[in-house]
Order: sequence, then structure tokens, then C-alpha cells
Amino acid sequence: MKVFIATKNLKKLEELSRILVPMGFEVICEKDLDSPLEEIEETGTTFEENAILKAKAGLLRTGYMSVADDSGICVDYLDGAPGIYSARYSGGHGNDEKNNLKILKELEGVPMEKRTAYYVAAIACVFPDGREFTVRGECHGHIAFEEKGTNGFGYDPLFISEIGCFGLVSAEEKDKVSHRGRALIKFREELLKYIEE
Repeated sequence: MKVFIATKNLKKLEELSRILVPMGFEVICEKDLDSPLEEIEETGTTFEENAILKAKAGLLRTGYMSVADDSGICVDYLDGAPGIYSARYSGGHGNDEKNNLKILKELEGVPMEKRTAYYVAAIACVFPDGREFTVRGECHGHIAFEEKGTNGFGYDPLFISEIGCFGLVSAEEKDKVSHRGRALIKFREELLKYIEE
């Protein structure tokens, strides 16, 4: 069975493929299309709504079951910002360096105990027959005082989890505790239910 992963982010594609391929799915993505995937306007007010928007656009484009992710980081001291605007927090889309610098500036002088934050990942799946579902994973931690390491992407060099800074740990270590890793476990369980139906 073919499944389309509606993302332009190669790291998200890898993470989702690691779950879907062993389940017997043939994963297709943007590079398998005859033209690039259109940018989807993320007009939702939650991670789940934006993930559904992207998955539905993938289904419309390909006709195949489609999966999409929307994720970000929520900093308690900043009233949950950047939240759903995580990828474009500094203005442009996906500029990790500028986004990280903006958060560091906004948390200047804030002590570690007030730098609590959590990563969120919502994964949506839509089927050609109209069925759909979303799952959510979270990972709680703190924002560091400076960037550490070069592993991962997004805010990983700033995020300190129970296993340390995401910028310093391996992908395998991160998968075990990360927001997306936790969402993927739920996603696999939910997908199996839908397949059995």
C-alpha cells in the first residue's frame, strides 16, 4: 500500500519513513511527484489542525493515503510561544539559526528554573475514503543558555531533555524520548487499528 508523506523537511521524512516502511508501506514523497509540492498555508490554530491541512493537501495531490506532521516548541516563560509559529518565528520560514537566536534574546537574564519548555508533534493521517486521525506527542524540558551541538534540527541545540541537549544526542537516543518519537508510537498503534478496519 502506498502512503504519501506530505513534507518538504527531509528529517521529518526520514523519521516517518522509519515507522511506515517496516509496516509494509511503500513511502512516496515530494521527489516522486512530477512537480514540487505546493506550500500549504498553515491557517490552523493548533498543531493538529495544521497537520490535517497538510495531510489533506497531500491526499488531494496524489490520491493516496497521506501523512503530515506539524510540530514546534512552546516556551512557558513566553506564554507558549513560538508554538505553531516555531518554523517562522524570526520571520522567514525554517531559519533555525535566526529562530534560536530570537529565543535566546527573549530569555536573556531568565534563570534556568523559568526556562521550561516542551516540544509538540502532531501527526495527521487522512485516507481516500474520508477517514482521518491525529495523534500528539510531547517532550518536556528546558531552554539552554546557549546552543550546544549540531545534531537534530530546529530548536534541538537549545532544548535540554531528560537525556540531555537534543543537539548533542544521537538520532536513536532522541527518537526514544522526543515529541515526534512519542507521537510516532501512538501513530503506529492508531494506524494499525485503521488498517484492521
